[in-house]
Amino acid sequence: MKTPLSIFTLLCAFWLSPAGAAEPLGSDLDGLLEYAREHNPELAATRFEAVAAQQRTEASDALPDPVLRTELMDITNEGSTGARLLPSQVGGTRYLLMQSVPWYGKRELQREAAAAGAAQADGQVAASWAELANRIKAAYAMHYYATASERLVQQSLGLLDDMEQIVQTRYANGLGSQQEAIRVQIEKTMLKSELIALQNEHHHTFARLNTLLSRPASAALAEPLRLRPLPAAAKLDEQALLERLQARNPQLQIADAGIRSAETKRELAYANRYPDLTLGVAPTQSGNAVKTWDLMFEINIPLQRSSRRAQEREAEAMLSASAARKTALLDQTRADLSENLAALEAARQTEALIITRLLPQADLTYQSALAGYENGKVDFAMLIEAQRQILKARQQQLQVQMDMQLRLADIERLLGEEL
Repeated sequence: MKTPLSIFTLLCAFWLSPAGAAEPLGSDLDGLLEYAREHNPELAATRFEAVAAQQRTEASDALPDPVLRTELMDITNEGSTGARLLPSQVGGTRYLLMQSVPWYGKRELQREAAAAGAAQADGQVAASWAELANRIKAAYAMHYYATASERLVQQSLGLLDDMEQIVQTRYANGLGSQQEAIRVQIEKTMLKSELIALQNEHHHTFARLNTLLSRPASAALAEPLRLRPLPAAAKLDEQALLERLQARNPQLQIADAGIRSAETKRELAYANRYPDLTLGVAPTQSGNAVKTWDLMFEINIPLQRSSRRAQEREAEAMLSASAARKTALLDQTRADLSENLAALEAARQTEALIITRLLPQADLTYQSALAGYENGKVDFAMLIEAQRQILKARQQQLQVQMDMQLRLADIERLLGEEL
């Protein structure tokens, strides 16, 4: 009996091993985006609105409901009886069934207008997701920055602890001064103050991410493990991205749908110059039998020309406004894309400079100052300054990495899709 149980235990261990398990929520950006897509209520609201707009499209070109009218005529039978209310007991009963029919083409225009409204609602879903994803990407980058900066300061505190031991050893041997020991304590206090500020920022970004995910602000989130890799330079060609922006930007899609809607409403305004029709059939009952049949034709007369001309001018103005709004939006998005691409490239070059030049130089300076201080050839102030330069260079690298992530998120928001 033990062998099958052992096999079962091994299989469970294999199936539940960390290699096959999903990473905890918060450890990477993809998991946060996937969770938000399913749980964010604001995004869900825009989806429901898009469904509602689609349903309006389905019913937009339907004929109006028919109208049934019943007329009881001569309910006292020329005064020979009291008032009667049954069709077979009155002098005559007339049934009138009427159906209104819009002028030719109006129903198609109504459907096109509703379809444009549905396209606007779909564009709003895409725009809401692009904005939400942008905010999550930015919050994740800031969360990573705060977490990494906190670790960096703690590492610097560890370096100062090592430095403090060296200072105390030198002071005990009569090679250093008490001022040097005090200086180390001051530097540690300053770093601890900075650490408190970073921990506070860490808490803020933590709560911000949970809010975007529609979770309690204090809900558990894993520490961020990595930033997204930047796309290759070939994918950041400005002309190619401008073409993608014009084709995919959600706000531009909404503007295009708004123009189509305005065009359709203008055509409807002109179509209102023509009358709508009402057709009807009217059987008349005498006693228990229908004796006569009548046909009815009704037409509204569009005499209020000044009112209709005003509606047409309004529709023309709204169409011009929609076109102008799209032009302004296109100009702004193009400028934003160009600005973010330039800033991303500048940040990329800055990071390369920090990695290849500044960090090695700062580390070399610190190692040289530390060795010189131990040998009594370098004063303590130079050693402290060298330690500060290492911390500053690494903080600059983290800042640049965060800036690149923010720029990348803004570019993807403008494109309406991932790079």
